[in-house]
Amino acid sequence: MALRVAFILLVAAFCPAVLCQQDGTLGKETTVQEEQNNETKVDSLTLASINTDFAFSLYKQLALKNPDKNVIFSPFSISFALAFLSLGASSNTLEEILEGLKFNLTETPEADIHRGFGHLLRMLSQPGDQVQVSTSSAMFVEKRLQILAEFKKKARALYQAEASSTDFQKPHEAKKLINDYVSKKTHGKIKELMSDLDDQTSMVLVNYIYFKGKWKAPFDPDFTYESDFYLDNKRSVKVPMMKHKDLTTPYFRDEELSSYVVEMRYRGNVSAMFILPDKGRMQQLESSLQPETLRRWKDSLRPRMIHELYVPKFSISTDYSMEGILSQLGIKEVFSSQADLSGITGDKDLRVSKVVHKAVLDVGETGTEAAAATGLRMMGSALIMNPLRLRFNKPFLMIIYNTNTQTPLFMAKVTNPKQN
Repeated sequence: MALRVAFILLVAAFCPAVLCQQDGTLGKETTVQEEQNNETKVDSLTLASINTDFAFSLYKQLALKNPDKNVIFSPFSISFALAFLSLGASSNTLEEILEGLKFNLTETPEADIHRGFGHLLRMLSQPGDQVQVSTSSAMFVEKRLQILAEFKKKARALYQAEASSTDFQKPHEAKKLINDYVSKKTHGKIKELMSDLDDQTSMVLVNYIYFKGKWKAPFDPDFTYESDFYLDNKRSVKVPMMKHKDLTTPYFRDEELSSYVVEMRYRGNVSAMFILPDKGRMQQLESSLQPETLRRWKDSLRPRMIHELYVPKFSISTDYSMEGILSQLGIKEVFSSQADLSGITGDKDLRVSKVVHKAVLDVGETGTEAAAATGLRMMGSALIMNPLRLRFNKPFLMIIYNTNTQTPLFMAKVTNPKQN
């Protein structure tokens, strides 16, 4: 009988400023400065492009399977966890995971992929003035199994991940142990990651990502008011709408995709990109998402005054079973009896039975930080003659990414800010 592995991913993004989950720092033996002086063979921009390709592929599958629903997930959390899992995979199982992550194994050896993720983790975990990003994985293993020393060594060195012994013969206690761990690491944003466990489970892999940032130019809570958000041509809901006046921020009108792109920066090395397609153009925008699209937006963004910017204040959450979606991306064998995860415990009967990804995203004003916005407010007569007003009062996309590594940390589609 195959031993079952539950593979869990979780995310929390809290943006009154913004919060997103990802925990852990990598490589305590190697300083960030040493790593920067000793570039990995997979440079950051190449890895960012590959991760963006995976993010958009995953997004298209999630949007297809959840039409007209909110979508929120962390592509980095999922790719990081899969890369960590691949440390214990061999043969075709290994190839499927890495190729599903969009790596070309003839161009990028497996060892370089792991080094690249380790380097990326170190870069993301650098302390910032007002930004907190942490990420890590944890493995809970049936106490009758023994983790191979080599796997433990690589997991700790490359992914700063640890494994602990768990008695899955007592599923209720095991579930509580894992959920308590997750709740603590995600600052209570995700309290009930696992709804059920059974005594056939042999291992649970958890990955979490945590990001907390403060807008460089916070919204003034006094400007927030109730307004309509249009779900489609016939339906609307009332939402608290935040308002910015005379905000100078990077902006771009993409005529090719009939969309507005606005970047709002956090204090530190993280930004949020808001993409608002014209009425009836969401599907065109979604089908056009490629790494080149994101690069073109970033290259085209220029600071400009937006006379009035309206963004809904919202809290959305999602809960996905990822097995089918990952299979669509070519990651299949790891879920079957042919799975080879023998590099973890030496047992060839291990296979993944469940992949759960939970995410929470809260977006709002930054309250007491509002005074920091004054330096970014500018007046100019030429701009006032042609005032730009942008209203995110219909479905839009949001991408939160690290500006140093150009890595997308979170991606969301907000179709209904009231839906949770």
